[in-house]
Amino acid sequence: MDYLADTNIILRLAEPAHPMHDAALKAVAKLFSDGQNICLLPQNLIEFWNVATRPADKNGFGWTANQTDAEVTVLESTFTILPDTPAIYTEWRRLVADHSVLGKQVHDTRIVAAMNVYQITRLLTFNAADFRRFSNIVLINPTTV
Repeated sequence: MDYLADTNIILRLAEPAHPMHDAALKAVAKLFSDGQNICLLPQNLIEFWNVATRPADKNGFGWTANQTDAEVTVLESTFTILPDTPAIYTEWRRLVADHSVLGKQVHDTRIVAAMNVYQITRLLTFNAADFRRFSNIVLINPTTV
């Protein structure tokens, strides 16, 4: 069965000092050892780049572009990257209208749209509250894997 990893999972993997690092690492390792496929979207990598290169005093990692590029290369070789397709926009457009999505929640809705297009129902995330409105998604907190 396929899982999609939310951006917060890959951010925690890249930050060993973060309190959630171990939970993210153990969950990903367990899923891989169980033969599960963990996917990412281009959106996850774009969001990762944003946080990684943002200054530390602005809630980022303060990494250089070269550091970030190296980590994204590791992520690309570790996880299955699902390409963006026109169908994702169409599904996103339907979801934001149907669920009256506002503000920054449009980004999480796009993740759900891609999951729907790729028929992935399991989302590994530390932020379940951001996705509760979507009843077709099974929300998996890494601490429960």
